[in-house]
Amino acid sequence: MLALLLRRILVAIPTLILVSMIVFMLQKIMPGDPVLALAGEERDPVVLAALRETYRLDDPLPLQYGAWLGQVLQGDLGKSLRTDVPVLELVGQKLPVTLQLAVMSMLFAVVIGVPAGILAAVRKGTAVEWGANVAALWGMSIPHFWLGIVMIMIVSVQWKLLPASGYVPPTEDFWLSMKTMVMPAFVLSTGIAAYLMRHTRSAVLEALNADYVRTARAKGVSGRRVVLHHALRNALMPIITLITLLFGELLAGAVLTEQIFTLPGFGKLIVDAVFNRDYAVVQGVVLCVAVGFILMNVLADVLYIVVNPRLRHP
Repeated sequence: MLALLLRRILVAIPTLILVSMIVFMLQKIMPGDPVLALAGEERDPVVLAALRETYRLDDPLPLQYGAWLGQVLQGDLGKSLRTDVPVLELVGQKLPVTLQLAVMSMLFAVVIGVPAGILAAVRKGTAVEWGANVAALWGMSIPHFWLGIVMIMIVSVQWKLLPASGYVPPTEDFWLSMKTMVMPAFVLSTGIAAYLMRHTRSAVLEALNADYVRTARAKGVSGRRVVLHHALRNALMPIITLITLLFGELLAGAVLTEQIFTLPGFGKLIVDAVFNRDYAVVQGVVLCVAVGFILMNVLADVLYIVVNPRLRHP
């Protein structure tokens, strides 16, 4: 297990360096100049020159990248060009919001999508499978922003059951925090649950047609045990892969969902940074998202070994 983690970390290092280089270069080729926005309306040449010197924007690109990477390796992601707040502090403020939203969304998706996929596979050719497929198609087709607005109008405005917007940290009021997150998490989970349902159905169907399942049934093993202990366990590999990849995407920030429900997460942070050409914030956020994706892939490898004991021995 430890050897696997070390190998994955070694593979992740060049991946992170490549991602940082791509993000750094893409920011530089975008049109516009952040210094002009920082200098104000007068745009005094002296002020412009001072700002360029302060943020080393006149240095050659390799030197800019090297200086930035050196700071990152020391745990310093730089400061926002607009607010002069350290990027690490901004990430620390926004990450818990997006992380809470992502975890709750994934829980909703797993609880809905995986059982629906199993039932659709076991009840193939019945009304249960038809209903699961219709629900999955609905989940993938309906835009999140439209569903979010409809739920706000019905659940919050008409029924007055849940808050329409805003965010309360769970450390301040746990239950109020859960209430403010239920609707955005459910809205964000609909598409993910649909994908999980389809992949779970396909994986379980393939496992149910395998020889070891036929053998188990021939030995008189009950149908429930065949599905849960034989077919599902072997079908979990692609499901785990999909869950970890989708969770990584959630960490990138559900921009529309966060905007609709006024959640101060990664989505709003990255949008504001792009519009304001705040290089340091964009680079810091994207780097954190890349680290999140890599951690999710490492977690998937660990779960593979837990689910499939055969992988524990090379």
